[in-house]
Amino acid sequence: MEKFPSSQLSRRRLMAAAVMLPFTTSLVRAADTSLTFNELYGKFGVLGLEFSDKVKALAGKDISMKGFMAPPLKAEAQFFVLTEVPMSLCPFCSSDADWPDNIVVVYLGEKQTFVQPSQTIEVRGKLEYGSWQDPETGFVSLLRIRQAEYSSV
Repeated sequence: MEKFPSSQLSRRRLMAAAVMLPFTTSLVRAADTSLTFNELYGKFGVLGLEFSDKVKALAGKDISMKGFMAPPLKAEAQFFVLTEVPMSLCPFCSSDADWPDNIVVVYLGEKQTFVQPSQTIEVRGKLEYGSWQDPETGFVSLLRIRQAEYSSV
């Protein structure tokens, strides 16, 4: 077996590390931008549930989140509700005061075929928080993922 001088071995390690750096950075970035239902709220304050520091830090950024698709209000809708557990009915809310703490509204970037409510999906898109009323539907939400797409897990 041929031995390499330590300087050549160090260059090889350095080159290998340089090649792997972009992949390592993207893995760390992906881990930092995933969000779970348990991470949505930080505490219960005088005004009710307060968003977590993680939600506030990820606002406006691309995130990923896993959950279940609640049945859409209508077949041609370009949004749906992501839920923590499978639901047979859409948890549609008339005001943000009634907002359940285990749903997120997902606005699709492009129409996609909806999946069965029992199918786990992963949603990717831009996170928004704060009360907002959809001018088309009147739907009021506190958490949204916009320009989203999803895939079955």
